[in-house]
Amino acid sequence: MNNEQLQKTPLYNSHLALKAKMVSFGGWDMPVQYEGILAEYDQTRTSVAIFDISHMGEFIIEGDAIDSGLDRLVTMDIVSMPIQSCRYGAMLNNQGGVLDDLIVFRLEEKKWFLVVNAATTVKDGEHLQKHLTSQAKFIDVSAQTGKIDVQGPRSRDVLNGLVEGISRLDYFTFDFFDLLGENVLISRTGYTGELGYEIYYSWDKIETVWDELLKNDLVKPAGLGARDLLRLEVGYSLYGHELSEQRTPLETGLNRFVNFDKDFIGKEVLAQQQTEGVPYKIIGLTSESRRAPRLEQLIYNEAGEHIGEITSGGFSPYLQKGIGLGLVKASVTQKGDQIFFGNDKAKNLAEVTEKIFYKNGSLKN
Repeated sequence: MNNEQLQKTPLYNSHLALKAKMVSFGGWDMPVQYEGILAEYDQTRTSVAIFDISHMGEFIIEGDAIDSGLDRLVTMDIVSMPIQSCRYGAMLNNQGGVLDDLIVFRLEEKKWFLVVNAATTVKDGEHLQKHLTSQAKFIDVSAQTGKIDVQGPRSRDVLNGLVEGISRLDYFTFDFFDLLGENVLISRTGYTGELGYEIYYSWDKIETVWDELLKNDLVKPAGLGARDLLRLEVGYSLYGHELSEQRTPLETGLNRFVNFDKDFIGKEVLAQQQTEGVPYKIIGLTSESRRAPRLEQLIYNEAGEHIGEITSGGFSPYLQKGIGLGLVKASVTQKGDQIFFGNDKAKNLAEVTEKIFYKNGSLKN
């Protein structure tokens, strides 16, 4: 896909003005870095970074959780959700594979806001409309909705100067606030492991918010490169890497986001895996050197046998080592085991670890 065919967010010209390096991502022309990935990583961990996430998809669904069919379309319980709360989970196919991971917001008793991944927005919309009942109203608001993520330990301080009452938000809750004259949804959520907020603003006006945030000396822009490294350090899954239509949530470690006390598409497959065990699992691994694992490199046991492959990898500034997530046969590794990543010609020593590499974040502060 060439640059002319790539979709552009409303902040595209702002990125060019900031001399961002642009890349193709999920059909969009997106900033991968400005000053540099490590500098932007450090900015997010120590102060505040803002990310353009306007490429994500957003849907509104009106209707009762059960009668609309929405509850059956997601793995998490949404019936018990308080209004102004949000929950993370997945939509599955009939084979139990992950069509997408998403966050559901409860706007009102019978009104919901769904945030989905950019590359799967069209597919997700078709899936929802196919399975929602006639008692549901489905509205795709992706083209009208811009999104800026404000992330970092000083993010509350920054927003306090712009948004009255922002301090009342608890983790994974949201409300509507006045921001630069517009009543907008702001949630206390994010993808970095740090204290943070996500602002949903009118597509054609969101540049004013971006510019206003950048006036604050605590704030700098960050791209997809830093975002990927930040989420990897805290063990968050990425669709198309850890998550796919070929893998169930139980195989990819999302067990706590699956509620077996309700009905949902794909439940039978997951129930069988819960009884019999999963064939594969996602592990964390830490390199014995600065050399970082890379996507689709192979994973070997000490005997040199191929047991899996890398799903995500990078250099951790926190550990000063290469880190990664990998999909392996479920029965072959335990925490503390020595393994190798690479290929048949060059293998690098690593240790099986927890999937969370960084635990010092400001997320719950």
